[in-house]
This record gives sequence, C-alpha cells and structure tokens, in this order.
Amino acid sequence: MSTTTVPSHVRLANDIAVQFHHHNREQAAAEIAVHMRSFWEPRMLTALLAHVDAGGEGLDELAVRAAELLRNR
Repeated sequence: MSTTTVPSHVRLANDIAVQFHHHNREQAAAEIAVHMRSFWEPRMLTALLAHVDAGGEGLDELAVRAAELLRNR
C-alpha cells in the first residue's frame, strides 16, 4: 500500500476507530463493528476483511478487532 494512496475502506475504518479510542478496547471494537454492519455496503466490508487477511497494513488496531468481530458473526 502506498503512503499516498490509502484505500477508502482503510481511511474510513481508521476515522471511525479514532472516535472510539476513549472506550475500552472490546467495547470500542464492538461499537465499530455495529456501525460498519449498519452503514457500510457489503463490498466495503468484503474489502476490509480482505485487507485484514492480507496483513491489515495501515489499519488502527480497533478497526482490525472490529473486522474480526464482523467475521465471527
């Protein structure tokens, strides 16, 4: 991933994650996952999960954990 070209799903996931850093990790990840499931298109979720599978470069740790929760539901 180029530093000048961040995929939209990574940028959006990180933007959401920043808003939840004041919560404990599991609560934050759960709330992020709920938001993503409610508002993201399926293709964005698929792209996020594929990005995590490829190593998750550039993703906030809360976004990674939220993706893991999305996968397990």
